[in-house]
Amino acid sequence: MELIRILILGLLAAILASLGMALYHLSTGRGDSNKMLRALTLRISLSVALFVLLMIAWRAGLIAPHGLQH
Repeated sequence: MELIRILILGLLAAILASLGMALYHLSTGRGDSNKMLRALTLRISLSVALFVLLMIAWRAGLIAPHGLQH
């Protein structure tokens, strides 16, 4: 259970770092959009990987959804 939590948090941190890199390359405006494109492509890939990891963990019973708390 702890390994899944660490993997999920690690992927979330990597997604935020990639988004930050894209923002940096956008704000510097040196005309090199390839670095920004690579950062955004990496972010999308990491997001898909996170979604797949969550579905696998849910299917394996490692995580369970919580209902709405009243």
